[in-house]
Amino acid sequence: MTDPTSLPNFPPPSDESPLRGRVLDALQDDGYRPDIDADGDVSFKVQGQQLFVKAMDGDVPLMRVFGQWQIADELPSDLLTQLDAANDVTLSLNIIKVGIAGGTLVVTAEHLVGPDADLKTLLQSTVQMLLQAVQMWHMSVNGDQHVSTGGTPAFMQDPPPGAGPDGAPQDGPQ
Repeated sequence: MTDPTSLPNFPPPSDESPLRGRVLDALQDDGYRPDIDADGDVSFKVQGQQLFVKAMDGDVPLMRVFGQWQIADELPSDLLTQLDAANDVTLSLNIIKVGIAGGTLVVTAEHLVGPDADLKTLLQSTVQMLLQAVQMWHMSVNGDQHVSTGGTPAFMQDPPPGAGPDGAPQDGPQ
């Protein structure tokens, strides 16, 4: 008699969630061993870090790649410092969002995924951005380095006197 827990964990049929099936295939092709967790998300490990992909099928499929990390006791415990560091990273990167929820650092990236999307490349680059964002947050929360301007983000600052709306000098008399 075979122990039922030794049976392989077969993924659900791909027509149940076409995007999730594509994500599983792309991760397996890249050498990962993805699994499906209790919430129906794809879970996998990269460099010892647990990451997840939530695949949402619809008129325009949406993929959220995310990770969650407990904030260590040796890091500053002041919530404002933690949120400031999260804001710092979010304003510095495209695609990535960083937040704090109940003592947990949450880093996410979301993509609209068309039928012709190169999912393997999209997942590879997104995973690297997520892990980089975690490192940036740690540097920022420790005060080692602020990754944004440290004040008002550049895109919100007024252009210098005599400059056009894009910040470039204007031609002609002022």
